[in-house]
Amino acid sequence: MKAQAVIELYSTAKKIVTQDDGTVAAYDENNNPISLNLTSVAAKEAELQAAEDLRLLRVERNNRLAETDYLALSDQTMSSDMTTYRQALRDITDNYSNLDDVVWPEKP
Repeated sequence: MKAQAVIELYSTAKKIVTQDDGTVAAYDENNNPISLNLTSVAAKEAELQAAEDLRLLRVERNNRLAETDYLALSDQTMSSDMTTYRQALRDITDNYSNLDDVVWPEKP
């Protein structure tokens, strides 16, 4: 994720090297080192990680919704409990931003 942060922040970066200790170095097309603002890189890395966490949460939420999609067909009758459950799933990203913290509603 750190390499991706560097790429997004430094358009001249053509080569990214990640060391065993987690530090990263960037080089331009002529193999000249690029001076990195590590604070900016860390902030961008956190932003990218948060976006990925939210993406994974949405994938799981969508999978859970898909399990009950057949009930939303016009010829099916959906219970109020199922309607509430499905709405809670749709609203999950209002209260949570990653899979580690989420408390899933109980499926009726």
